[in-house]
Amino acid sequence: MNDIRLKIVKRTVQEIQDGMNVNLGIGIPTLVANEIPNDFNVLLQSENGLLGIGPYPVEGQEDPDLINAGKETITAVPGSSFFDSAESFAMIRGGHIDLAILGGMEVSERGDLANWMIPGKMVKGMGGAMDLVNGAKRVVVIMEHVNKHGESKIKKECTLPLTGKQVVHRLITDLAVFDFTPAGMVLMETQAGVTVEEVKEKTEAFFTVSPELLLTK
Repeated sequence: MNDIRLKIVKRTVQEIQDGMNVNLGIGIPTLVANEIPNDFNVLLQSENGLLGIGPYPVEGQEDPDLINAGKETITAVPGSSFFDSAESFAMIRGGHIDLAILGGMEVSERGDLANWMIPGKMVKGMGGAMDLVNGAKRVVVIMEHVNKHGESKIKKECTLPLTGKQVVHRLITDLAVFDFTPAGMVLMETQAGVTVEEVKEKTEAFFTVSPELLLTK
């Protein structure tokens, strides 16, 4: 795991509370599984039919029949359960997932999310993302703040196909933490060593700064 991703994952794990049912999206979110405190009773859910995902298996102990929605080999914790996709999506659509942690390609200042395709590129489908952003009680999106060209991934308007409109509750990047409120997008925290000015320079979207953050700076 590189330093940028580790910084994002370390901050993201703070969103998880003991006793939660949590869905981890494909990509950076899957890395959160290994950082959850051992004394937490958290059940991780996968759309392909598992409640109770454990840490990644150590090399040589992978089970090819035990995979997550991203086709990665995983482990199952004691007490886990297996079921079909219909049951899995009934959990999601029925509001039984406390927290969905998803990756993002773009997020708009209104909390719109684009995370499933880039036009012209081969994709397997949206997976469970559209259901998760509407069915989970809370949606946290995690991603790098800028793309490989240094351009902001936090937009005034998303340019990529949307997964959902106004569905993001919190956005965590390698630079900052934002919340999406009825009053708009609010900068709640900056990562260690990052200034508010740097966040403004690298963010296309308009946002306000939390009074609590201003008091600490």
